[in-house]
Amino acid sequence: MADPQSQSQSQSGFCPRTKTYHSLRPAVHLPPPSQPLSVAAYTLSLLRSPTTPAAFSLDSTTFLIDAATDRRLTFSTFLRQVASLSAALRSLRRNDVAFIVAPSSLHIPVLYFSLLSVGAVVSPSNPLSTPAELAHQIAVCNPAVAFTTASLAGKLPPDLPVVLLDSPEFLSMLESGDSELRDAAVEQSDTAAILFSSGTTGKVKGVVLTHRNLISLIAGMYQTKIFDSLPNSGGGANGGSGDIPISLFSLPLFHVFGFFMLLRVTAVGETVVLMEKFDFVKMLEAVQKHRVMFMPVSPPLVVALTKSDLVSKYDLSSLQRLGSGGAPLLKEVADRFNAKFPQIELYQGYGLTETSGAATKTVGTEAIKIESVGRLAENLEAKIIDPETGESLPPGKQGELWLRGPTIMKGYVGDDAATAATFGPDGWLKTGDLCYFDSEGYLYIVDRLKELIKYKAYQVPPAELEQILLSLPDIADAAVIPYPDEEAGQIPMGYIVRKPGSNVSAAQIMDSVAKQVAPYKKLRRIAFIDAIPRSAAGKILRRELVAHAVSKPSSKL
Repeated sequence: MADPQSQSQSQSGFCPRTKTYHSLRPAVHLPPPSQPLSVAAYTLSLLRSPTTPAAFSLDSTTFLIDAATDRRLTFSTFLRQVASLSAALRSLRRNDVAFIVAPSSLHIPVLYFSLLSVGAVVSPSNPLSTPAELAHQIAVCNPAVAFTTASLAGKLPPDLPVVLLDSPEFLSMLESGDSELRDAAVEQSDTAAILFSSGTTGKVKGVVLTHRNLISLIAGMYQTKIFDSLPNSGGGANGGSGDIPISLFSLPLFHVFGFFMLLRVTAVGETVVLMEKFDFVKMLEAVQKHRVMFMPVSPPLVVALTKSDLVSKYDLSSLQRLGSGGAPLLKEVADRFNAKFPQIELYQGYGLTETSGAATKTVGTEAIKIESVGRLAENLEAKIIDPETGESLPPGKQGELWLRGPTIMKGYVGDDAATAATFGPDGWLKTGDLCYFDSEGYLYIVDRLKELIKYKAYQVPPAELEQILLSLPDIADAAVIPYPDEEAGQIPMGYIVRKPGSNVSAAQIMDSVAKQVAPYKKLRRIAFIDAIPRSAAGKILRRELVAHAVSKPSSKL
């Protein structure tokens, strides 16, 4: 008879001998590391494989739709433009960095694949960044050329060569070159992308991802084919065929979430609707018009869908799944969403820019545990490390999550000290996240270790208090930060966005929270704000709020 304890350990993926968690999914076969191969070539080889949907056709299947203009590219047109632009970019040398500052458009996927095909390094940035922020990123990645638009070019240094994506010259590059894509001599160990971390705790760092990193990620996503079970959409983007899943990307393509999701939809031959910039109403219109079935989203969008009265004015019946990532999704928000949209599956994934974007997920017939971010992705290992003792912990115990596997970054460009501080012995990446695994191998994120509020001798997770705040009917959004206090060290302080028409007071909010938590977790200061500052992925920019708090008066209990 099997030992119940060892059976439980196998169900969690935890090995008591090595004190390591292993992925519960089948290992993914990867190309030999010595084989010259770009992630672009690998992704397009999957697109052309026999396992693509029967309804798929390079000539007739729509790949990209611009939500604002309704302009479309079929897969065959996309491939032709990639081949043409790649030929025009042959002057770029292998490992030259291309800095990209532009909103999402039909040109961006073409540009990414062209650069990756010729061995150049893709380094995209947020077009909302200030000139000073862009100057720092340029100093980090040292680009040979920048791709931008006429309206944004003035933000860039005058000595950096620039190609304007909205110029006649660039448009001619999409149509005048070779019609067949020629593979360049790209090694899998070469740098594919330098993506910038969110910068919630200081200046952004450039995360170096290799072609091998991204090939490993896409291989795992292709093997599981997360969204293959989506039923027929009943038409929409593909002229009524209805057999090709349709996604909507409101998330930016310069962020790792949008970056790897773009690679995924290309590999599996799906249609994607792109938004140049996020607009809630236009997003609802696009879902209705294009019969969108899936959206990768950040938690603030889940909150908006749950709380907005506008949603009822649109037909969202085609929408079947939302995959939330980029920041933790609070249980209260998820519960409210599920109550309002019982027909839509909502689940979480987890990853960092340093893990190529994805580290855990829920796939296929796996149970959706809404508080969990899913199970370890293929080919990954994990440890839960006690921050005080360094001991590796079994299921049910909280500690810092460490990860190891082929999707883990090469390091931070030009910052050996930060790279060394982020990696532990034997190639383990220290995530900085306080987590635990349950007995079935599902991962739960408690909070960022550095964001735990140290109130006297106690640790207070901001996410727990934010969950309570968002459950209050008068609150549209909220964030909790550590506020310096001479006696306690730090005290929990809440930043509150009231719902329109609400005049709820600071005292009422603090009283409501105090009734639901232990005394040491009580909110002791409140400030009202028009909007919570967040990164492109939806992470709360607590550093900005702390700076605001110490310079402004607020309500105090």
